[in-house]
Amino acid sequence: MNSVTVRVPAKVNLQLAVGPLRDDGYHDLVNVFHAVSIFDEVTATAKTGMSVRVEGESADQVPEGHENLAIKAALALAGHAGRSYGVNLLIRKAIPVAGGMAGGSADAAATLVACNELWGLGLPLEDLMEIAADLGSDVPFALLGGTAVGTGRGERLTPLDVAGTFHWVFALADGGLSTATVYAECDRIRQATGERVAWPQAAEPLLAALREGDAETLGTELRNDLQPAAVMLRGSLARTLDAGREHGALGSLVSGSGPTCAFLARSESHAGELAASLKDAGVARDVITAHGPVPGPIIV
Repeated sequence: MNSVTVRVPAKVNLQLAVGPLRDDGYHDLVNVFHAVSIFDEVTATAKTGMSVRVEGESADQVPEGHENLAIKAALALAGHAGRSYGVNLLIRKAIPVAGGMAGGSADAAATLVACNELWGLGLPLEDLMEIAADLGSDVPFALLGGTAVGTGRGERLTPLDVAGTFHWVFALADGGLSTATVYAECDRIRQATGERVAWPQAAEPLLAALREGDAETLGTELRNDLQPAAVMLRGSLARTLDAGREHGALGSLVSGSGPTCAFLARSESHAGELAASLKDAGVARDVITAHGPVPGPIIV
């Protein structure tokens, strides 16, 4: 086999609960991850050495070379196998770059799946998940897909049963937001306001809405503790969120560390109407629709 192509979805955080700052500089998190139908594709081709090329959505903003998380994933997999392998990675981007939808993590997960197949390693998902956890907090869920609760830094996952399909509209912003900067701003706001930060827990009403396929309740339960920080850093997000609610979204939130804003719609047709309204309102660089949950990486 000379080449393997893997398609991998974006994610949205339906709940992101951020605990107190730990001594190691991290936060304990509770993440309710939800994979949605916006996809990157990674093609792994056998060669000598390691290289990566990026095409598509905001490709010029993605690092090439060994700073790219997909290359780090390939190197980690080769190290786990105890062999010196080579690969050329072609990443075709549709997931927003630095948009809070885990595009880099998705590409790393796709690379693990593609190289595992290309190199004939035959490693089970459990082994790939261990490698993924060392690469980043979002990479394990990018391997899993569907909907899941993540704890710790987000890497310990419990899959969730979800009834039906949920329909989403995503408003994309100009430029990205640094995850580290958003977390630092969250800590600054909490310190300045004297907020007592509770231990993070998954919200049972939100989990029940997912189990029951209840979009109305899910819309009211969407939560992101990083949203105030993202809005503080990018004030225009407040107008985008307001516009979604004004045009009938069941719920809205900043996705992850932002700046992408996510809006829950009643149905596929309502998502189309909401997307058109947001485009007309001029509150985003682009607006796209998607549905979830969807499976994790698949070989195409």
